[in-house]
Amino acid sequence: MPLNIVRQADGFPRILLTHPSGSSAEVLLYGSQVVSWKNERREELLFMSSKQLPKATRGGISVCFPQLGNLGSLEQHGFARNRMWSVDSDPSPLPPANNQSSVNLVSKSTDEDLKIWPHSFELRLHIMLGPGKLTLIPRVRNTDNKAFSFMFALRNYLSVSDISEVRVEGLETLDYFDNLSKRDRFTEQADAITFDGKFERVYLSTPRKIAVIDHEKKRTFELWKDGMPDAVVWNPWDKKAKALPDLGDEDYQSMLCVDSAAIETRVVLKPFEEWKGRQEISAVSSSYCSGQLDPREVLYGFH
Repeated sequence: MPLNIVRQADGFPRILLTHPSGSSAEVLLYGSQVVSWKNERREELLFMSSKQLPKATRGGISVCFPQLGNLGSLEQHGFARNRMWSVDSDPSPLPPANNQSSVNLVSKSTDEDLKIWPHSFELRLHIMLGPGKLTLIPRVRNTDNKAFSFMFALRNYLSVSDISEVRVEGLETLDYFDNLSKRDRFTEQADAITFDGKFERVYLSTPRKIAVIDHEKKRTFELWKDGMPDAVVWNPWDKKAKALPDLGDEDYQSMLCVDSAAIETRVVLKPFEEWKGRQEISAVSSSYCSGQLDPREVLYGFH
């Protein structure tokens, strides 16, 4: 099935994925960024900033590689999100899509990249749109003759009704680094995470399933992940939102970032080794999710 590639007013080519159920997704070749995911009722599930700069596009799902945030010498969240990717003409064998609309994208190290990060690599992203879910499978291959290490994250901007009415379940009792407290390490004491101010934490060794419950929309996002043991939870709140040039002053109220990540322990690849992660997000009609985090599913895999 040929890919549907279009150009919109911003000039960036984007790939349109559609599913017979009526759901859809849009993926920019710039940064391999998912900028839209709509369910079968045409409701947008991802947040996009109301205020965009010419190049930067805050929102959707973006790829952070080979560092996250400012945890290194590179630009914020690494350079992969600020490169043009290509449709992968020779993707490695992956499980069949099974009635899912999909695309394979690739970014290979350039001379520009090697000047700032001297490691040769191939970064691939397989994106699948299925009934009620969106799956991303990132892969990094070391094409160098020496080992290297990296951080990785899929930054997920979820669209919510009101951040004050949202709770996150699945991270209870876990250790986390608090970026608002000099990255000190704490242990989560709350039964569920709720929000009443700026929030920026890296939860460590998290379960494979995290639930984001939106009471007002009666919707629960279920985030399943593999190969990315950490999770970043972030909301800038009002003062920080006003300071960010690519975020509307009130946008913080309708967004929440819950990222799949490998941060605390960097991924190490020997020459010609490959790392693979997986993330699956589904949105289900539910106003409450307590008790649905089956420990057997958390331990043994995707549903």
